[in-house]
Parts: sequence; C-alpha cells; structure tokens
Amino acid sequence: MSFLPVSLVVITQNEAVNIARCLDSVPFAADKLVVDSGSTDDTVAIAQAHGARVVHQDWLGFGPQRNFASTQAVHDWILVLDADEFLSEELGALLERELPALLASPKAGAWLRRRTWLMGAPMRWYRPMVGERMARFYHRGRARWTDARVHESLRFDGDTVEFKAPFNHADNPSLVHKQLKVLRYSELKALDWRDKRRPVRMWLTPLVYLSSFIKDYLLRLAFLDGWRGFIIAQTAAGYAVYKRMRYYEMQHNPASIEAAHRKLARHQLEH
Repeated sequence: MSFLPVSLVVITQNEAVNIARCLDSVPFAADKLVVDSGSTDDTVAIAQAHGARVVHQDWLGFGPQRNFASTQAVHDWILVLDADEFLSEELGALLERELPALLASPKAGAWLRRRTWLMGAPMRWYRPMVGERMARFYHRGRARWTDARVHESLRFDGDTVEFKAPFNHADNPSLVHKQLKVLRYSELKALDWRDKRRPVRMWLTPLVYLSSFIKDYLLRLAFLDGWRGFIIAQTAAGYAVYKRMRYYEMQHNPASIEAAHRKLARHQLEH
C-alpha cells in the first residue's frame, strides 16, 4: 500500500481499549499522531506499537487541544478521528481513491458522515447518529478549530467536498460511561458560559428539558429505534438540564468549581 501525505490526528486520555482499532483503520496515512493528555493506562504504548507518534500535552479543552495537535502534524492535510471512531472499509477505500485529487486542489477540506453504534448495535433511525455530517478532514492553513472547551467545531476558510461513505463511532460502552461523559462535558460547557458571562435563566430549565426530549425523540426519529431511542432522548434532555443546573451552582457557589475539578480529575486517574 502506498502512503498519502496525510496526518491522522487523535487526541487521547485513557483510550487503551479503542486506540489500536482507530489507528489501524487508516493504513494510508503517512503520519499518525496521538496527542495524549496524561493517560494512566496503556494508551501510549499501544499507540506506539501501532505506528503512531505520541506527543504529551496537558489538557487544554477540546478546541485548543485540537489546534495544538494540528501544529504537531507532519503534513498540512489532516484527518481527525476520536479514539472511539474508525473508518469503515468502504470509506477507507474511497479516501484512498479520491484524496490524491483533493490534496492537489486549493480546497479547504472535506465533510465526512458518521454512523454511531450504541449498546452494541448501529442506530438506524435517530438522525444525529445515522449519517451525521462532520468536518473531519482539512488543510491546516485553510481551517481552524474553535476555541470552545467542548462542542468545538472546525471552521473552513474555503470550498469543501463531501464523502458519503460513513466512518464508525462506537459510542460509550455502557450507560455508566455515558453519564460520566455528561458530567465532564457539562463542566466544560458551564465554564465556557461563565467566561462569556451568560445569564443563568434557570426559569427556562423545565422548557429546555421538554423541548430537548421532543426534538430528539420525535423530530429526530429516536422513537423508531425503540427503547434505545428513548434512552438517548432522555440522556440528551438530562444533559441539557444538568449543564444549566451546574452553571447555576457555579454562580452561587464558586468554590464548587475547584471541588468538582478535583473529583473529576481523581476519577480520570482511577479509570
């Protein structure tokens, strides 16, 4: 197999279970880079065994961490995957055929489609998990990640293309993992709101829960995925409410910020 002048970039912390599958799914990348923020499991050793360079960077938040990772890549063209994501065989073959023309073009990057597996099976109807359109391939001189601590996005400065074949996302292996992610993401989102001095507006919370559940369960067709659809809609609505409650607590008890940080940090080290 011939390599393409592309850097696969993955940011990690304690991803020993996932990292090998992710790296191995992109055999055509001439450079594989893992930016690790302090794993206490075997993530670093496994990544190196599967052909990746590993650079340590203390956690900066999702957007800043990805922008740092972009500066460490060998090549200007970058494919970004999370550790629990991996290319399908169909998409891998498509990219091997189509990327040479894109690399020679003045375009800024490409959109990919993500297919999510939840509770051991692919979601078939819930729209955000079936063919979700995501910006994941870019020229680092023509695109940049936003500086958000969480829910960052890639901003292109130029024209793009789209590849329809999906890549796969093996979502949280258990609801326990999902709820822990909700806690971590809520903390980051609330800190972003604090920095922007966003009004608290707790009176909106019941409406936020209801509108979020209806949007996901009905409008985004989660109900067609049975009880898994109900669970994902409930989790999304709970996240929408919890991050607001956490932000409210930050405003009324600032000492809770450091206490929560220590607790979440201890959990990361323990797991």
